[in-house]
Amino acid sequence: MTTSEKLRLGVNIDHVATVRNARGGDTPDPLRAARVAQDAGADGITAHLREDRRHISDADIEGLMDILTVPLNFEMAATEEMQQIALRHKPHAVCIVPEKREERTTEGGLEVAREENRLAHYIAPLRDAGCRVSIFIAADVRQIDAAHRIGAQVIELHSGAYCDSHHENRLDDRDRELNSLREMSTYAHSLGLEVHVGHGLTYETVKPVAAFPEVMELNIGHFLIGEAIFRGLQPAMAEMRRLMDEARAGNFA
Repeated sequence: MTTSEKLRLGVNIDHVATVRNARGGDTPDPLRAARVAQDAGADGITAHLREDRRHISDADIEGLMDILTVPLNFEMAATEEMQQIALRHKPHAVCIVPEKREERTTEGGLEVAREENRLAHYIAPLRDAGCRVSIFIAADVRQIDAAHRIGAQVIELHSGAYCDSHHENRLDDRDRELNSLREMSTYAHSLGLEVHVGHGLTYETVKPVAAFPEVMELNIGHFLIGEAIFRGLQPAMAEMRRLMDEARAGNFA
């Protein structure tokens, strides 16, 4: 595989809904954000329907299924309720993530190795329904092996520790986390898994990850929505796309 292969950009619109829900009402509209992102070249749209519905709502998911022409990546906890919602809508992809009510954002990856039997049975109907099943995990051999054994087609590696250590100027930690992401991307690819990366990526941190030839997709949300407040979503995405493409081409200037 060469680094010239196009890297996909998935745009997470959760935090458009966060702003909407801060005041109530129906603006800003996550569906409008999805259309803008789609028109601006997003390769997919990600939305996380949390158990507590703190941002994306059931109606948002229904609307996204109606309007999108690019794939919807439906992030969800491994609960019976979410499985039934996913089976009703049959999105292009489902990404199984850990979820705790008290967290502000997704903290760490799913513990697949500890719940291997349950998760294998959980994802089987989703695969049978035609959804591509992705598992959001830490860059850890045990979790990757378990994701492979249960029949996931895709893994998304959690890049939060890498990004946090960079922005906190813990450079040794950053380099260690980046190396782990690099090694585990290679390992997962060797098993036949498609590799995605997401969580916390910014203009400053995206290039080293985008350069990994095994990584096929980056999912970025909070940072792009924040940048969109100042420059608009299309220009914010264009800058991220430029950096991703430069990294893929081997340009780190």
